[in-house]
Amino acid sequence: MGIFSRFSDIINSNINSLLDKAEDPEKMVRLIIQEMEETLVEVRTVSAKAIADKKELLRRKQWLADQAESWEQKAELAIQKGREDLAKGALAEKLKFINEGVDVDAELDAIEESLQSLEDEITQLQQKIAEAKARQKSLVTRQKTASSKLKVRMVLKGGSVEETLSKLEGYERKLDELEGRAESMDLGKKSLADEIEQLAKNDEIEAQLAALKERVKTKTEDQG
Repeated sequence: MGIFSRFSDIINSNINSLLDKAEDPEKMVRLIIQEMEETLVEVRTVSAKAIADKKELLRRKQWLADQAESWEQKAELAIQKGREDLAKGALAEKLKFINEGVDVDAELDAIEESLQSLEDEITQLQQKIAEAKARQKSLVTRQKTASSKLKVRMVLKGGSVEETLSKLEGYERKLDELEGRAESMDLGKKSLADEIEQLAKNDEIEAQLAALKERVKTKTEDQG
């Protein structure tokens, strides 16, 4: 059983409302699009038949016009030959084709009106299909986003992230200890640069000590 029972149901449908009520919106929108596209094929098939009928009627109309003209010429010939009775008969035949042409014109008008209506229906169907496909795209995007969020939350809830972080912290602690051991082996060892730098520091200290002694000496002498 289809979602829609007739063309007007599709045109008057509120796709968003249908999807909001559906238990499985993604499945529902696929069904909606499928049925709309099937209906579009049916409408186009009817339209194609109407176009074929129109072409046939146009050929018929031209043939009737040619026949009417032919009988007109025959009537003229009969008058020229003095056969008024034959001219009347020819004119009667002409009138018959003209009247049939009027009927064909009426059929053409009806087909033209039908084709216009079918064209409007096709346009409306295409708009509805575009609307449904846009909603389908939105649903697919939302589904992918929701699935990604769910996976992330499941990973976090499962504790695997905390376990990994805990392992990394353990590795960092081991690296700290290893680096500490390496640095401890260098304790007490001074490079040439370090020793020279220490000599410079010793000279500075000696200079400051001498200056301090001189200030103390001067101060003592002044007080005495």
